[in-house]
Amino acid sequence: MRVIRAFVDRPLVTGQPVELPDDAVAHLVRVLRLREGDACVLFNGDGVDHDARLVRVDKRSAVAEITGSRAIHLESPLSITLVQGIARGEKMDWILQKASELGVAAFVPVSSDRSEVKLDAERAAKRLAHWRSVVVSACEQSWRSTIPRVTPPRSLAAALADLPTGASRWLLDPDADAGIATMPSPSAGIVLAIGPEGGWSANDRAALIAAGFSGLRLGPRILRTETAGMAAIAALQARFGDLAG
Repeated sequence: MRVIRAFVDRPLVTGQPVELPDDAVAHLVRVLRLREGDACVLFNGDGVDHDARLVRVDKRSAVAEITGSRAIHLESPLSITLVQGIARGEKMDWILQKASELGVAAFVPVSSDRSEVKLDAERAAKRLAHWRSVVVSACEQSWRSTIPRVTPPRSLAAALADLPTGASRWLLDPDADAGIATMPSPSAGIVLAIGPEGGWSANDRAALIAAGFSGLRLGPRILRTETAGMAAIAALQARFGDLAG
C-alpha cells in the first residue's frame, strides 16, 4: 500500500492537531483526494516522520492529528555542498531534484561570467522560492526527512567567501590528475563546483582555484551541466557515501 508523504512547515507534535498549509491541502486533498480518516505521513525537515490522520477536510482547509513519530536516518555520511552555475528553467529544476534524491546536503546557486540566466532582485526571490519547493518535493518522493539548504542566488565571488570551512573543494576538469578513485577520503565533507551551460570562464576558474578548489577528473568526455554534477555526485556517494549498499 502506497504511503503518502507531505511537507508541512510548522511544528508537529504527537497527539496534537495541526492545520495543514495551503500547499499541503492542495497536494493531499485536491490532487490525491484524501478524505477524513485517511492516513498520511507529515514531515517538517527536522529528521522525523510523523504518522498522521486527517480529522477534518473541506474544500479549502484540512486538519490532521499526529498519531506517532519516528526518527528517519536516511542522510548520507558524506556531506556534499553543490555550487551550481545557474542553468536555464527546467535544467535547474532537474539538477535540484536529482541531486536531492542523491543526498546532496546544500545547494549554492551562483551566477558567473558565462551564465545565460540573469536575475534581478525580484526574479531571484521568486526563483529561490521555486527552487526550494522543487527540493521539498524531491524529499517527499525520496523519503528524506531533512531538507537540503538552498542559499539565495548570488555571484560566484560572493558565494566563494561564504562556503563551509574544512570541506575539500573540487571542480571538474578532464585534464586534472586527481580522479574519484584516487582522491583522498574527505574528513569534513565535499564542496563540488559545477559551471553553467557555458562552463567556467578563465576568470571563474582562477577564482575557484584561489579559493582552494582543485581539479577533479570524472572522465574524458565533456558533460552538460545537468549531467556533470549528477555523475560526480553519484560516483562520490558510491565511494564515500551510502550508494554502495
